Amino acid sequence: MHKLIKLVFIQLLGSVAFSVQAQKIGEVSTAFQWVGPNHKIVVEAYDDPEVQGVTCYVSRARTGGIKGGLGLAEDRAEASIDCRQVGPVHFSGPLDEEDEVFSERMSILFKRLRVVRMVDLKRNALIYLAYSDKLIEGSPQNSVAVVPIDRATPIPVKK
Repeated sequence: MHKLIKLVFIQLLGSVAFSVQAQKIGEVSTAFQWVGPNHKIVVEAYDDPEVQGVTCYVSRARTGGIKGGLGLAEDRAEASIDCRQVGPVHFSGPLDEEDEVFSERMSILFKRLRVVRMVDLKRNALIYLAYSDKLIEGSPQNSVAVVPIDRATPIPVKK
């Protein structure tokens, strides 16, 4: 039991460490529910916290019904991502070659949507990978987006 409490604490701590606020862009209902909200697909925008001028748009399923309305439902492990340069690119500092930049809860405890940024120095590009994981078993379903950066703006990487 002690190990379970420790795992829950680590999961909750992780959700605070990577909490980037999403901006809800819109949603569409996919299935009517008699009680509680409908099942839907939600589109959200996330600004990269370390790369000004890059925004990622993530679409994913949200479970409705009574459990969904109470925040107790487990959302499906499916997401799509597309990232774009939306303004002049400015780096807050050197980037890790691979770094988790967004994370959001998909179930009450152990399932998360994660977005990892990877740096492709050879092509001067940023790659964003969206996937979900679960404490016991994750999902291989994933989506990738690439933002090419002008060669005049080299990507700074931590050594």
